[in-house]
Amino acid sequence: MRFVPTPLAGSYLIEPEPISDERGFFARTFCRDEFAAHGLDPSLVQCNISFNRKKGTLRGMHFQTPPHEEAKVVRCTRGKIYDVMV
Repeated sequence: MRFVPTPLAGSYLIEPEPISDERGFFARTFCRDEFAAHGLDPSLVQCNISFNRKKGTLRGMHFQTPPHEEAKVVRCTRGKIYDVMV
């Protein structure tokens, strides 16, 4: 995985590095050690998936303060996403 820093401190664009052959490809989507090496808490507490039937669907904004803050990993598996971090 490639961790590309963004202008927002502590946030990254995490790009998979697929290994391809005639069958298709394999790519790591999570690695505790790689997350920790970039200062990201590697303890996985919850994992969710959502599906939007309509283009342009708006999902909620989330805000947490200590001690209830959460790190988020957002992945778009098909189509496009416009994700905003504040």
